[in-house]
Amino acid sequence: MMRLAAVVGLMWVWTSLAGAQGLPVAVPEEVGLSAARLQRLDGLLTEAVDKEQIPGVVMLVARHGQVVYHNAFGMLDMETEERMRVDALFRIAAMSKPLTTVAAMLLYEEGRFLLNDPVSLYLPEYSRMEVIDPQGSGVQPARRPITIRHLLNHTSGLTYGEGPLAELYERAGISVGLGPAAGTVGDMVSRLARLPLINHPGEEFHYGLSTDVLGRLVEVLSGSDLDEFVESRILEPLEMTDTYFQIPRDKYARLAITYIADGQGRLTREPVDLSYLLDQDYYSGGNGMVSTASDYLRFCQMILNRGELDGVRLLSRKTVELMTTNSIGNLYAPFRANTGDKFGYGFGIRTERGPYDEIESIGTLGWDGALYTRFWIDPEEDLIGVFMAQSRGSWRTDLLGKARVLVYQAIVD
Repeated sequence: MMRLAAVVGLMWVWTSLAGAQGLPVAVPEEVGLSAARLQRLDGLLTEAVDKEQIPGVVMLVARHGQVVYHNAFGMLDMETEERMRVDALFRIAAMSKPLTTVAAMLLYEEGRFLLNDPVSLYLPEYSRMEVIDPQGSGVQPARRPITIRHLLNHTSGLTYGEGPLAELYERAGISVGLGPAAGTVGDMVSRLARLPLINHPGEEFHYGLSTDVLGRLVEVLSGSDLDEFVESRILEPLEMTDTYFQIPRDKYARLAITYIADGQGRLTREPVDLSYLLDQDYYSGGNGMVSTASDYLRFCQMILNRGELDGVRLLSRKTVELMTTNSIGNLYAPFRANTGDKFGYGFGIRTERGPYDEIESIGTLGWDGALYTRFWIDPEEDLIGVFMAQSRGSWRTDLLGKARVLVYQAIVD
């Protein structure tokens, strides 16, 4: 019976990895994981689908540069009853930000700018910024210019229209969502420059449109649209063949449909026509990309390898070290329960356990996407996790936290 169980376990591993692309595949025991323990993920994710916490999900785990778990559960499209597939395309939302940040750092490595350069050197409309009063009753001149460093670590004062800025952003037509947007990001960035900031640059962390402005900076410095630059300088070298701002028509059927979870076990289809992803000119560096779990894994592995993958050097080891070091000092980071208590450039960083006592190692990097996607990179354990679902409202559940625990409890060596 023990021999039979071992055979069944191995069959599960290889079956679940069928179709995995991008990195070598290993039996979990070869990289210090227990296949039987890792299989607990199946029960957790199946139950989440059955309870309609999520419509479907793809989960991928890699250790020591090898894939040990890659499985799909639930539905790609609940109306057509098409099953989720391991190569499904997902709107990764804010998981676009690390890619855009790498794009900027490629230009940094070419000597195109320094981190403390004022953004206004390259985007002159940002030369005279103002800061809004917390009660929204007035404005005052910013104490200092926004620098590129402030864009990289979200201390610029740009937001997603929070607090007293909400009405101003809406009236100015500032796109802060995930749906189709008119014009180009360049148009939006120019309108945004005419609005006040939420804080004086460098003094507070406020998550928001900093990365969209950073993406526009990449366009100005490179002379290319952001989608072209990212494709030629990141996606092609890393052989990320399923990551896009615009989905090729022959791959559109692989796009996972987004649903809205009400927390009571009911999912309804998001009322957004996603065909805009086939043809758009609005390249949001902060929210605009689609990818697969396998493709995003290749990006994560490059970061874990300190800038290199499969013999291709994208970034210097020192640049990756800079990006993955706390850059906000003692500023409060409100996302600390999810993806770390501090922020580098493009990544949340776990620097302490604090009251959250997350199971991943100190030094773990990661980020989320608004539609219930997450990745994390644990250098100490040489481990990567990628979780891809498409659901608004599923953050109310504890599914992602449990999935992470089940990955770590499978480590036996």
